[in-house]
Amino acid sequence: HLALRVGQWVLTGLVTVFILRQVGLTGSAVAELEPARWPVTSWAHFGLSLVLLAGGYLVSGALWGRMVEELGGARLAPATAAGVYFLANLGRYVPGKVWQLVGLAALARRHGVAPTVAAGAAVLGQITALAGAAVMGGLAFLTNPDPTRTALAAAWLVGVVVLLAVPPIFRRLVAAAARAARTEVPETLEGDPWFGARWVALYALNWAIYGLAFWALAAGFGLPGGVLESASGFAAAYLLGYLAIFAPAGIGIREGFLVVFLDPIMGARSLGIAVIARLWTTLMEIALALALAGRARAPTERS
Repeated sequence: HLALRVGQWVLTGLVTVFILRQVGLTGSAVAELEPARWPVTSWAHFGLSLVLLAGGYLVSGALWGRMVEELGGARLAPATAAGVYFLANLGRYVPGKVWQLVGLAALARRHGVAPTVAAGAAVLGQITALAGAAVMGGLAFLTNPDPTRTALAAAWLVGVVVLLAVPPIFRRLVAAAARAARTEVPETLEGDPWFGARWVALYALNWAIYGLAFWALAAGFGLPGGVLESASGFAAAYLLGYLAIFAPAGIGIREGFLVVFLDPIMGARSLGIAVIARLWTTLMEIALALALAGRARAPTERS
């Protein structure tokens, strides 16, 4: 296990370095990481970023709780659903990408949610949340002046829509994901042909909140960049970091891709804001998990 863990971190480091070298990372970019170079220039924007980020996380927790209910599970109080979601979300920092799903199923079971429903909601939540990130992230390429990249982005967005909005294709995708997670496909999907399209749209809106929060964070440090470029780049980097299954919580990979997307508009300071964004999201996750941990662990009255 130790050898595997070391190998994962080495591979993560190598891939991150490779990604950063593609945008010509220089010593000046590394120098920008010095804390003294990062004073907050707009506390209004910085405060807004915290409010929006917390709001985005709370919406994510509420969406997961709603999905549990749609799949026939117990109706969880919003605070309980959010607590379960945030506490289990910390499992993303363990290599393998499965611990978040395992945690959701285990914690939800304490609140009367059947293991199959909890696991099904976890799998479907991940699929539709990542698809929502793909929709939002695809806009990062649509804003690129290169016509080839624009065409590829358009094809990517159409592909996501087809995979998630066409019921037979969506069901096959869910079945494959369920087999990988060693759980069952919820029966309720058969009677709801628009489940995939509806949930991808909801999670795309959720990602719009996250993206707007990131734009406010960057503006708080006086960095240039429009809302669309910043928000879509943030979502695309998260998705690509998540798909790097060898990297715990996409550490390094996410930051590398975020630099790729932001370098054209922020230059050398893109690396600094990528690192700050990691601390920003992680500390908020931990704060919310601690604040709601009691609701997640102890069975409560269902609303």
